[in-house]
Amino acid sequence: MRVWKVLGAILIVGLVPLRGSAQTPSMDQVVDRIVTQEKAEMQMLRQYSPLVETYIQMLRPDAKLVSIPAGDRYFLGKARLANGVDLDPFAGDEGALRKKISGVSGFFGVEFLPRGFLQMIYLDTNGFDQQNYRFDYVRREFLGDVRCLVFDVTPQPSAGKGRFMGRIWVEDRDFHIVRFNGAYNGSSRTNFYFHFDSWRVFTGTQQWLPAFIYSEEGEVKYAVTRKLMFKSQTRLWGYNVGRGKQEQELNKILVEASQPVKDQAEAANDYSPLQAQRAWDLQAEDNVVDRMERLGLLAPPGEVDKVLETVINNLEVTNNLNIEPEIRCRVLTTSTLESFTIGHTIVVSRGLIDVLPDEASLATLLSHELGHVVLAHHIDTQYAFFDRMLFDEKETFRHFGFRRTPEEEQAAAQKGAELLKNSPYKDQLATSQLFIQALQDRAKDVPSLISPHLGDRVPNNWATSSPVSAARNSAPDPASSQADSSNSAAKAKIMAALPLGGRIKMDPWSDELTMLKAKPVSVVAEREKMPFEVTPFVIYLSREPSGREQTGLTSSTPAVSAESKPDIDNPADPDVTAK
Repeated sequence: MRVWKVLGAILIVGLVPLRGSAQTPSMDQVVDRIVTQEKAEMQMLRQYSPLVETYIQMLRPDAKLVSIPAGDRYFLGKARLANGVDLDPFAGDEGALRKKISGVSGFFGVEFLPRGFLQMIYLDTNGFDQQNYRFDYVRREFLGDVRCLVFDVTPQPSAGKGRFMGRIWVEDRDFHIVRFNGAYNGSSRTNFYFHFDSWRVFTGTQQWLPAFIYSEEGEVKYAVTRKLMFKSQTRLWGYNVGRGKQEQELNKILVEASQPVKDQAEAANDYSPLQAQRAWDLQAEDNVVDRMERLGLLAPPGEVDKVLETVINNLEVTNNLNIEPEIRCRVLTTSTLESFTIGHTIVVSRGLIDVLPDEASLATLLSHELGHVVLAHHIDTQYAFFDRMLFDEKETFRHFGFRRTPEEEQAAAQKGAELLKNSPYKDQLATSQLFIQALQDRAKDVPSLISPHLGDRVPNNWATSSPVSAARNSAPDPASSQADSSNSAAKAKIMAALPLGGRIKMDPWSDELTMLKAKPVSVVAEREKMPFEVTPFVIYLSREPSGREQTGLTSSTPAVSAESKPDIDNPADPDVTAK
């Protein structure tokens, strides 16, 4: 009997914790966990210094398209999260966002502050808790395949200014805040806090890291009668910049034979003067490419590079080219529209790939850069000396430069035209013409977007003297085969250029790029085309750490873009740097 009593006691005691763990936590307990996790998130972020890119498009009303770009601002810098909301601009971008937008007679004006954009990765840096906020549960909701708890958050009356008010999405496994949408309170006539939508994504380190922010304002009033309309995007990446690849290589196991096998005659190992020069050129090229990748300005080799190299291969094969060393393609991680060559490496910016409408347009761009390679427009071989790579990362745009002379550009354009005429794309150049025309039409409204950091300005390097110009007469009108009654309908469906974010998504941890896999969507109105424009983020969140599965950008348009949150402040105001 005693044995049974003891066993019964053990069973009863063992069941108590199980019952306790099955109990649903109270709302206060859930909120406490959210607050605790957000504090841990802020502390965790202090170890990182990601790259931060902010792009803003000012808008003006349009009777047909609702609104269109009317000027822009751009900023690229490196966050110092250990110091709070701190940014070091890359040389050449110091004043891009701080440029004043003038009002009446140039006396009144406002300016965007880059730190205001970065601040939007945080809900509140000074007390996100139940003492300062009220939490109202709304519902459960899926963001991608991550189930979230949704709360409305409002500051307590005594909390003061600069507090967040809006909605938060909290994943229900560990209670990380993965999205928040709203604004900071306390705007005045000299300090403006804008509405924003901030997203965090899951990375291979089992962490949720800030990655994308979108902001939009319809009518910010300043200078009594002036109004400011804008849309903006901020991207963060390079959290693990320059470290992942080296760690993988260090951990590789290499086994060497005690007596290496010799398959070639000794004489075959010598370098001729021409081979030595090519090796020296390649060393300079490799030094630059490796340095830019370590800085987070070049994405690591991946899926998108292979797409570009396939087009290059099509151009080479149809023109009977045998180029040594083999041409490589890499992607510049920034949104600015630019392309250039580094020796035998062709570099195209992420932003430029994003807005290209089709493969023929991509081939037009690459044929021009291939022209530089075929004509042996070399890189500065001084980069082969490694000490030239030892410079402050903020000086990158001053230290590197790959712009070509007008004569080289003209020669590359002519050679590119020849390559296109023999290529599989020779009868598909109509969309390239439309793209160039759309870019020229918008150039005056998006000067920051088309201002290159390292290469040549896109309208210059393949518009007036581009391969398309040379092949223009042979390119058919995109809608010429349609009956007159259906011409307008056919043209309405043609996408001359995509919005920003229309092709590529980027892993903020590893900088890995993958092609956007979105369902095709029919354009039903002219205003849905949005060439070169900023659009909101809609992110498919996942707990998969793999860069290929981690995030997916989707949109109701053929493209999706990133976003940002800015502050517009009067620098004379004492609180200008506070938020």
